[in-house]
Amino acid sequence: MPASSLARLAHRLVFAGFDGLTAPGETLALVEEGLGGVVLFARNVASPQQVAELNRSLKASSAGPLLSCVDQEGGRVARLRAPWTEWPPMRKLGETGDEELAEEVGRVLGTELKSCGFDLDFAPVLDVDSNPSNPIIGDRSFGRDAGLVARMGAALVRGLQALRVAACGKHFPGHGDTAQDSHLTLPRLPHGLTRLRKLELVPFREAIGAGVQSLMTAHVVFEALDPGVPATMSAKAVEGLLRRELGFSGVVFSDDLEMKAVHERFPLAEVVEQSLNAGVDGLLVCRDLKMQHAVVEHLVHAVEAGRVARARVEEAASRIDRLAAAYASEPARIDPLAAVRLAGLDRHRAIARRIARSNAGGPA
Repeated sequence: MPASSLARLAHRLVFAGFDGLTAPGETLALVEEGLGGVVLFARNVASPQQVAELNRSLKASSAGPLLSCVDQEGGRVARLRAPWTEWPPMRKLGETGDEELAEEVGRVLGTELKSCGFDLDFAPVLDVDSNPSNPIIGDRSFGRDAGLVARMGAALVRGLQALRVAACGKHFPGHGDTAQDSHLTLPRLPHGLTRLRKLELVPFREAIGAGVQSLMTAHVVFEALDPGVPATMSAKAVEGLLRRELGFSGVVFSDDLEMKAVHERFPLAEVVEQSLNAGVDGLLVCRDLKMQHAVVEHLVHAVEAGRVARARVEEAASRIDRLAAAYASEPARIDPLAAVRLAGLDRHRAIARRIARSNAGGPA
């Protein structure tokens, strides 16, 4: 395979973020080189029309289907605020215990996201909130009972994907019991596999059964599983636990490689190589342009040097291509006026208000 083709293949595995309300030339150049997807944040958002036009311009620059992704969970992790529907934390939805309501929330989320040109939502959070001292998960989780999280998460997955917005459950194999924030440090958990299978893995197993299209790894070390190795970089976690034991065949995304849990502890080349060899398909680099280029370069060099098998890169790109073929909107089908019309419909906001007023004494 010529080096240029290998570089294009490497670009397919990168999902990039950027600054600004319009796509910088450098990002458009990456898209033209074959970037697998883009990730938009609040810094890229001004209005429904502007977001739809931004997604349309990004997709128009790509030679093939481009996945536009966003973190739209509800509560404190929501990149799209009013005039879009503003959702309470998923903990409030979990308190209702109503799976039909969770599926309806997924459908409404999907309606508003798809109208703006989004193809993938990094949601739902499938972590079980088993540690009240957790600084990063908390009310992002549906609750503290693994069965409840599993049922509500699977229902939201079904709703989202019914509107052709791929769901991405996170953070495998579980970030709910940590007392540290992986944006800032590398959390470590001592739990054995018996505990993982009975608690942390339950919602992921249910989501896989519901057909979730993608999952995101946690930058968390499970000492009993793979001592000292974050799940993102662990073949025992991804290839062993997720692929072989749970039978997941969809796309596996890393969490953002800029997070200090991995960025400050491992050389970038090592993170890239180990993640791919572990079974990760899509590598998120959510802001740093130099790092985005470096990830591509490291991946090309790793394949040329035989440290990452070309077949592994082709497999990862193929998974991403299948996901994009099934879910990525064509630029011509994105209508900015429809995005304005569908953002925050009265009936959508009524559902959000109903959840916000739900009985806090319900199932949790």
